Amino acid sequence: VRKMMEDRSVKKPPGCSSIEVEDAVHEFMVGDMSHPQAKEIFAELQRLSRQMKDGGYVPDTKAVLHDVEEEEKVDMLFYHSEKLAIGFGIIATPSETPLRISKNLRICSDCHAAIKFISNIVGREIILRDTNRFHYFKHGVCSCGDYW
Repeated sequence: VRKMMEDRSVKKPPGCSSIEVEDAVHEFMVGDMSHPQAKEIFAELQRLSRQMKDGGYVPDTKAVLHDVEEEEKVDMLFYHSEKLAIGFGIIATPSETPLRISKNLRICSDCHAAIKFISNIVGREIILRDTNRFHYFKHGVCSCGDYW
């Protein structure tokens, strides 16, 4: 499929997620390190990652279609745009504030599973709009019933 896309000059847009905080829209691309609070965002995601693993989360590396080692696939999943937006939302808003994320592509299976864990760990509602539907995460459960 990728070869055919390349032959026809078809390009998939990069993943982009946005979150509004204090009347400003913050956009994150896959692997984005350009945000002024990037260090704090990545530190928060590292903290969450440890807690998620302790809670039984296992990264779904099938979501990474690149031909790389398994460990590199896990690292690539860590930098998806919706996770960066959520990490920012957690550090930039009061703990009772729901997080509302918009994404330009469909959420991958790993991010869906990870956000369920994150919603349970931080005790927040996370509403994510992707190209297919709204996902409402609360207490480790998604409103889509894991059908997306």
